[in-house]
Amino acid sequence: GKVEAGIPEDDPRNPATIADNVGDNVGDVAGMGADLFGSYVATVLASMVLGNYIIQDMSIANGKQFTDAFNGMGPILLPIMIAGVGIIASIIGTFLVRISSNDAKESQVQTALNIGNISSILISAAAGYFLVTWMLPETLKMNFFGEGILEVSRMNVFYATLVGLSVGYLISFFTEYYTALGKKPVLDIVQNSSTGAATNIIAGLATGMISTFSSVILFAAAIWGSYALAGFYGVAIAASAMMATTAMQLAIDAFGPIADNAGGVAEMSELPKEVRQRTDVLDSVGNTTAAVGKGFAIASAALTALALFAAYVTFTGIDGINIFKAPVLAALFIGGMIPVVFSALAMKSVGKAAMDMVMEVRRQFREIPGIMEGTGKPEYGKCVEISTKAALREMMIPGALTIITPLLIGLGTGFISGDMKLGAEVLGGYMAGVAVSGVLWAIFQNNAGGAWDNAKKSFEAGVMINGEMTFKGSDAHKAAVTGDTVGDPFKDTSGPSMNILIKLTCLVGLVIAPILGDGHGNDTKSGHGNCSANKEMCHGKDKACCSTSKTCHTNDSGKKCDMSKCANMSKEECAKMCDSLKCTPEEREMCMKQHEGK
Repeated sequence: GKVEAGIPEDDPRNPATIADNVGDNVGDVAGMGADLFGSYVATVLASMVLGNYIIQDMSIANGKQFTDAFNGMGPILLPIMIAGVGIIASIIGTFLVRISSNDAKESQVQTALNIGNISSILISAAAGYFLVTWMLPETLKMNFFGEGILEVSRMNVFYATLVGLSVGYLISFFTEYYTALGKKPVLDIVQNSSTGAATNIIAGLATGMISTFSSVILFAAAIWGSYALAGFYGVAIAASAMMATTAMQLAIDAFGPIADNAGGVAEMSELPKEVRQRTDVLDSVGNTTAAVGKGFAIASAALTALALFAAYVTFTGIDGINIFKAPVLAALFIGGMIPVVFSALAMKSVGKAAMDMVMEVRRQFREIPGIMEGTGKPEYGKCVEISTKAALREMMIPGALTIITPLLIGLGTGFISGDMKLGAEVLGGYMAGVAVSGVLWAIFQNNAGGAWDNAKKSFEAGVMINGEMTFKGSDAHKAAVTGDTVGDPFKDTSGPSMNILIKLTCLVGLVIAPILGDGHGNDTKSGHGNCSANKEMCHGKDKACCSTSKTCHTNDSGKKCDMSKCANMSKEECAKMCDSLKCTPEEREMCMKQHEGK
């Protein structure tokens, strides 16, 4: 309609106008809500799983069941409480978004939204301090890979929450820089539009690629920092803290399609020109907030995947992922390839649906009399139907690819080799490949699409190109429209789909983890699979064992008197377990000590 028929955007004469507005709500509100909800729930659950292992580590190290004011559940309940106060903080933050003038410019609107976002983050940080000091003991004992069980201050857990909240803010800041109106990356795309669509697209691709640098460095620093502070539990708590302000982030993201649809309604209703001008200001900011919201979703997917990955590694009991093993390295490469193939499938699906849509719009312009004159009514429902059917039909193959591939790699390797631990390690390599590649592709596509969109928007108010003011309808604007058309599936389809791919892959891995591994503390490499943890379980009785075999004292049957199990039993059940496993008198005494005073 805009290019071939020359009619304005959101003009009711365009049969695809309603489908466009509906698509904004489906993709940027319902879709983003489902994406963030998935991250929200998965992060909290992964954090709770790791919190349970903290309790087990402390029970093993102390030789008695861990207790606190929450019936020994403090580390498990902390992520839920952080999420709860985050909702309250987000509600308060929404009340702080205020505009004093009806003629506010884009920068004023963006500042108001930023104030609300920052306020919710600061409130969450303050609440996080009180929650950590209230729910956790002064020192925690947790297992670090290669270092054994170490003491960690509860303040380290609080600092991990600050890391997560900082990631949530900084990813929004970086995304805004690369996609906002008036920023250098967008202005560069505008300037490149003067020489045609090809240079516009090249500039947009370059912007998306370079934008991965700052985001990945941020993720790397957050992962390293939170792990150094409180191990995998710190990583999970950082992810939970970042997700705490999800309500505010989702509200900011929904701002974009709401403003866009308001402009569409104003155009179709033929309201006064100043109404459309105001909605255009909001829509311009909305393009940036939509990109920022998608950036937050990417960050949430990255940290959620890491939390799930930590739970997976802990649950399966593998020592690590050795890429010098050929099957593991092969799985790593396959994992890196999957997001690329997934993006290709999503883009091809959009192309098919777009072709069907274009053919339908052309048919209606050709066959329905009076559309261009405004006397004929387009068949809007036909276009909506095409989009709906295409979305459901075309996602079947990508969905199957996401779920079936990790099952084949993990279980297939385990059954073929006869070593389920190898299957767990190979699947871990695959998950790592998907996570790293998926995050890079998501950032690239999201920021490139957002920059193209606002480059096109820049022409509505007029931009200076080669010393001349250039507006809508110019050749440069037409080139920008082409770039925006390419960017739409980048930022609205294949980019956001990477988040689902990453999280679902890790969730499938975690679901089959009990088949691939023996679980935390149940195998000869108990306590996350390193010797230091085994020494703690031996309690000084046979510490020399690790220097030779990585396995502490076991009886003739090869089974271990597992104190982590005994800690969760009654005194009578513990005694029966010791008898059935033929524990030594020393082992029996250490297990039974946990029940003294109960």
